[in-house]
Amino acid sequence: MAFDLKKPTRRQMLVGGGLAGGALLVGVSMSGPSRRERENAIAAEGGEKFVTTWLKISPDNVTTVYVPHSDMGQGPITALAMMAADEMDADWNLVRAEQAPAEPEFANESLGLFITKGQTAPDMLAGAAETLWYNVAKFMSMQITGGSMAVRYTGQHGMRIAGAAAKEMLVKAAAARWNCAASDCEVRDSVVYLKGKNRSATFGELAVEAAEYSPSATPTFKTPDQYRIVGRPTKRFDVPGKVDGSGTYGIDARPEGMLYAALRQSPVFGGKLKRYDASEILKRRGVKKVVELPVGVAVIADNFWRAKQAAAALDIEFDTGGNDAISSASIFEGHEKALQGDSTEDVEKGDAEGALKNAAKVVEAAYRVPYLAHATMEPMNCTVWVHDGKAEVWVGTQDPLGTRARVADMTGVDYDNVKVHPLLLGGGFGRRIPYRSGFSEFPSEIDYASLIAKEVDAPVKLVYTREDDMQHDAYRIAVANTMKAGLDEDGNPVAWLNRYVYKDEPAEAPHIPYAVENQSIRYVDNPTPVPRGPWRSVAHTQHTFFNESFMDELAHEAGKDPYEFRMALLKDKPRHRAVLQLAAEKAGLGKPLPEGRVHGIAVQQSFSTIVAEVLEVSLDEDNRPRVHKVTCAVDCGRVINPDTAEAQVQSAVIYGLTAALYGQITIEGGAVTQGNFPDYRMVTLAETPVIETHFIDSGEALGGLGEPGTPPVAPALANAVFKLTGKRIRELPMSIHDLSPASGKFAQAAD
Repeated sequence: MAFDLKKPTRRQMLVGGGLAGGALLVGVSMSGPSRRERENAIAAEGGEKFVTTWLKISPDNVTTVYVPHSDMGQGPITALAMMAADEMDADWNLVRAEQAPAEPEFANESLGLFITKGQTAPDMLAGAAETLWYNVAKFMSMQITGGSMAVRYTGQHGMRIAGAAAKEMLVKAAAARWNCAASDCEVRDSVVYLKGKNRSATFGELAVEAAEYSPSATPTFKTPDQYRIVGRPTKRFDVPGKVDGSGTYGIDARPEGMLYAALRQSPVFGGKLKRYDASEILKRRGVKKVVELPVGVAVIADNFWRAKQAAAALDIEFDTGGNDAISSASIFEGHEKALQGDSTEDVEKGDAEGALKNAAKVVEAAYRVPYLAHATMEPMNCTVWVHDGKAEVWVGTQDPLGTRARVADMTGVDYDNVKVHPLLLGGGFGRRIPYRSGFSEFPSEIDYASLIAKEVDAPVKLVYTREDDMQHDAYRIAVANTMKAGLDEDGNPVAWLNRYVYKDEPAEAPHIPYAVENQSIRYVDNPTPVPRGPWRSVAHTQHTFFNESFMDELAHEAGKDPYEFRMALLKDKPRHRAVLQLAAEKAGLGKPLPEGRVHGIAVQQSFSTIVAEVLEVSLDEDNRPRVHKVTCAVDCGRVINPDTAEAQVQSAVIYGLTAALYGQITIEGGAVTQGNFPDYRMVTLAETPVIETHFIDSGEALGGLGEPGTPPVAPALANAVFKLTGKRIRELPMSIHDLSPASGKFAQAAD
């Protein structure tokens, strides 16, 4: 049976590029009574009512917040519930939170703000805008988690509005009951009181009446000084289940009668199945069936070990299509050749070429970074059962509704007959987004599990081995660039030229905040067969390394302190200056350090959050970098849950440090050479530095926190290594370099 995994459906084409010109916003999560009627039908048991979308109140006065995002450890379910509950003036002890079901009524309308990069519509258009984006998100089956969008978009423009609107509706219900003005009522701790009178009613008692009112698209918000929940360390809803083992991950799914599937696929990217002989492995104990796939086969057995062993023993041959000639070396050779050709404009400001010709000094450098895997701790998996014209799915996914649509596409089951059970994710970072045009370029575990389930009369769990995952990921793309800058006689940069491979998202990642009058930033393409996908902080992780390393080079060429050099060039960026200054002060920049230690510094704005990091670094006895402390200063506008916010920065730093020190996917013969953690090393607990985080409450628009801590790590480390060794590290990871006196092309000694 042939399957065309690359042929996009109408829905996929819309996701891929049909909304690039969107200009409106979604700020409200309540699209009229018909939507609430459908939601109440979903949850109509025990007298419960959805007062607004996302919020349900039960007769026992418990408010349940439904969050349209997956929790990969970043804490959105708790944070968004805090935002809604605070606006409601709910008693936090009476608040519960759950991941929203994979139903169209719970599509996350924050898609609109994600596309318009946070632009909001005037109040008079807010209702129409949210209805538009809700309908778009529903049609596209969007319930996605990524891009640090949960708090800054769904929270700020969804949960806060839902909570504030619900409070207004509850007050209206109380005022109608008591025949008084709404202004005569006050709310605290999930109870509405009649001022000056001994009368009160709980949210639970008022919910049915409140649900009769239409929620406002522009309710009155609290001011920050009125917050009672937001901004305070709050225990997360998901932690107890993760500690006591009661939390259910995708890998834990066990529907009755379940079988297991293991893959044997082409090791070469783009390879196809040529032939196989399953006669011998089908004689093995517990082996039930072999299902043919475009890239190989799946072996079905009654436990995973038997399926895995049989798949490994299968007599199989692949057609590589000539891609076995591809290697990391040939890919970078192609990148370098492409960089010498025509390029496409990203930023053109002033006359960079002219300023370069007239500069007192010209500085040039070439940087590159390798492919990186996601290496999630929970093996990739998906369980699907196709039966009686229906399909059920058990999976940890970053897009439950997208998963539902994808399973419908793969199985041919009608969308309305697909039920997704979204479970916990043991790591995501972009890896657990179902295949959709425009997001990633490879078939996912969800695709394969769906195709396999069509051929098996039982629930089937597909599990990737660590080697399957490492060698068949959607990788952070390998990028190369060339940099040129001109300095005037006083050492000030007058020209900045950057040519890089592949325009990724976010589009602003290659841009610099510094006051350089003449800039030319352009890109080229060099397609490869290696599948690529979003990785934590996406394009910021490459370009921050390029830009902040090169900025450090310019400071040294100018004979200036790298910190003071940056501060001067950020004269028009007060938030950047404040973050950089705070990081420098808290790290003790300029003060004596223990012998053999130095500081490296970097700053970047990503996902509307500005992060500066100062790394305290030495070399060990083997001349390898040892990071002792990372001092982070963060301006994310406002912190919702301080405990979770700090944990997110710590996590991002460790993730970035792993990539900077060790992360590298190497291609040889068209295939990945790494297979497991022994050859794709992670930072261990013993290597983890002290991480100190300081937040600035600027009151600016909310920013993300799951990703912005990652980009500054690599350049700050490289800048410290330069101080220690006199060598510029222009290619990652650090582990490929000899930091003894010898040098190479991308670890060049200072002039």
